[in-house]
Amino acid sequence: MTGTLYVVATPLGNLEDVTLRAVRVLREVSLIACEDTRRTSRLLAAHGIQTPTTSYFEHNEEWKGERILEALRQGRDVALVSDAGTPAVSDPGYRLVRDARAAGLAVLPVPGPSAAVAALSVSGLPSDRFLFVGFLPGRRAARRRALEELADREETLVVYESPHRLLEALEDLRAVLGEREAFLCREATKAHEEYRRATLGALHDDLAAREEVKGEVVLVVAGAGGDERAPLPVDDATLREMFTRLSGEGLPRRAAVKEIARRLGLAARDVYARVQDPPDGEVD
Repeated sequence: MTGTLYVVATPLGNLEDVTLRAVRVLREVSLIACEDTRRTSRLLAAHGIQTPTTSYFEHNEEWKGERILEALRQGRDVALVSDAGTPAVSDPGYRLVRDARAAGLAVLPVPGPSAAVAALSVSGLPSDRFLFVGFLPGRRAARRRALEELADREETLVVYESPHRLLEALEDLRAVLGEREAFLCREATKAHEEYRRATLGALHDDLAAREEVKGEVVLVVAGAGGDERAPLPVDDATLREMFTRLSGEGLPRRAAVKEIARRLGLAARDVYARVQDPPDGEVD
């Protein structure tokens, strides 16, 4: 009997975001192939899993993949995981899955987190039809050519981007696609997670005003002729009520404003101005 290759989705950040089945499979297999063994070790330690691990990433996947296939041929079950989310979705794994299937070996999914689906689900943009773009090309000319091919697509677009290219990517998205509604998902499920819906231009301007942008980013962009309406308005009274409640819970003023902005997808400077400036006729 040959072994089974399990393609196991793992948490994006919060280590509790793992299925019961994933924990069981990771305990029962003979070997876990990881994009980064150091990162996976934190997940394994959190759930008391002691299964041996081996590295499997972009630069060793050819020769390491053959070793994993040999283990499967010998009857050993192997779990494939990436650093976060679902393997083979803009992460290593596609070639191993392809070669395992070509060799007649069993490959089974253990579904779970995906950054693309997580961002789409909370974006408020149409989700009945979407196009997963993955990472855009790193060079500007190639990126703009790729965006030109997407300009007429009516599906909601889901894009991965690195933080150091984010501003350039937003500039190119706006230049090629026009001023569309978009959603920023940064550091999903992690301590400093951020979710914000605004136009491409507004997102760019807000991020450009920051000293630094860190973390993994997913951009969800309205399709051509799709739902490009502005976010639902939040009245000042609601903002003030939230500000008062958070301040009463002990948050400093600056922290309370940032938390409101994070929850509602607004710019922190706009929230600050609206909670500080009382309506006409009122005394703050």
